[in-house]
Amino acid sequence: MSQEKIDLKTVKHVATLARIEMSEDELEQYGNQLNTILGYVDKLQELDTTDVAPMAHVSATATPMREDRLAEGLGERVLSNAPQREERFFKVPQVIE
Repeated sequence: MSQEKIDLKTVKHVATLARIEMSEDELEQYGNQLNTILGYVDKLQELDTTDVAPMAHVSATATPMREDRLAEGLGERVLSNAPQREERFFKVPQVIE
């Protein structure tokens, strides 16, 4: 594996940005885990990928497509169970002022 790339100060800084409180033991533990992950990435960088085509997905299967067509919604059946409704819509409490 490679030398340490992420020091304790950087782990603390990232935890602060993420607003995560961590003990010193946790900071050290996560710092070690991040450095291990970066070590694996370094190992992957050693591979010769000259003849490997770039890929967007790990499998070669295509996303199945279907015809885009209009269909009848659930309409009145669903709205009949709504605690509150307004015309054809669910009415929900306001959550943002």
